Amino acid sequence: MTTEERFIRVIDWFRENMPVAETELKYRDPYQLMVAVILSAQCTDKRVNLITPSFYDRFPTVESLAGANLEEVFDVIRSCSYPNNKARHLIGASKKIVIDFAGKLPQEIDQLMTIPGIGRKTANVIAAVAFNKQALAVDTHVFRVSARIGLTTNSRNPLETERQLTRNIPEEYHSIAHHWLILHGRYVCQARKPKCKECGLTLYCLYYQESASGLSGL
Repeated sequence: MTTEERFIRVIDWFRENMPVAETELKYRDPYQLMVAVILSAQCTDKRVNLITPSFYDRFPTVESLAGANLEEVFDVIRSCSYPNNKARHLIGASKKIVIDFAGKLPQEIDQLMTIPGIGRKTANVIAAVAFNKQALAVDTHVFRVSARIGLTTNSRNPLETERQLTRNIPEEYHSIAHHWLILHGRYVCQARKPKCKECGLTLYCLYYQESASGLSGL
């Protein structure tokens, strides 16, 4: 099977079996999404969704967050991973948005990446989810799953993975493909024990084919 054929079959499978794929983070507007995505770094969406309701109540607007001090923000997010760094990022991001973007989160990836705490992955998520841009964010799930299936080869970092995926996935599927791969990695193709017996992609998956070949040779 060629790489092109693998992409076609994997996309077709997801289109049929996961026609709706969305972020599991809870938010109501771009500002709230930015907060949730920054908090989600090395933290589960479940944990973030427990933290954000009180955060949104305490800091309902980007202006209110820009005027907060570190201790206030830390107190609300202390149960997530790396709360000190994330508190600094959140305050820095909000100040940048107020000063440079008139209090409105920019829609373009290059502009988003100038904001503290927003790297390429976070910028892609915000652009795709909040502004319906065709962007494909690469997190640990996307990086792992795309390599296991064989959609990417010899990728050393998320940017290489993003380039390989966006080169081979039609642009109209970039945004949803991000969610397809994340959700598949979260619930099926898990890091330590992938649930291959429950997976519908085994016919196209290099990892499964190599594993099955190894077992048959024993």
